[in-house]
Amino acid sequence: MKQKIEQAIQLRKSDKPEEAMSLLLSLLPLHPNDPDLNYQLAWTCDFMGKEADAAPYYEKALSNGLTEGRDGAFLGLGSTYRCLGEYEKSLNVFDQGIKEFPEHRSLRVFRALTLYNLGKSEESVSQLLIQLIDTTSDASIKSYDGALRFYSDKLNETWK
Repeated sequence: MKQKIEQAIQLRKSDKPEEAMSLLLSLLPLHPNDPDLNYQLAWTCDFMGKEADAAPYYEKALSNGLTEGRDGAFLGLGSTYRCLGEYEKSLNVFDQGIKEFPEHRSLRVFRALTLYNLGKSEESVSQLLIQLIDTTSDASIKSYDGALRFYSDKLNETWK
């Protein structure tokens, strides 16, 4: 089965997602709970723009103990829920992902997008600002590191 999954990944990378999906779906009746298979099915659905179809596969992959690519499955599921307008579910998935992978910056960035969708603009910008400060190599931004960190959680405050 691993060889077939690898073949499907190569098909997807070669911009042949329909062939990849067909191959993966042919494996599903024999291995319906396999976390790696479900993850690749989810990823392929996302690749094809079928987010609603991807969500159950991501869920099954995570609940059945996906290890390799688990961080990506959290990102994929959280992002999928956000695209579907299921913002609370998205936030919960990102929170769980960050709990398991606290150093995974992409989870935090995508979580900030969800916060924006939930109307939490200040928290969203604050989190994006911290990610920018922590990862930039731009000297003009780095020179304001202290000030930007100070203001990152005080975006609506004024001083007179």
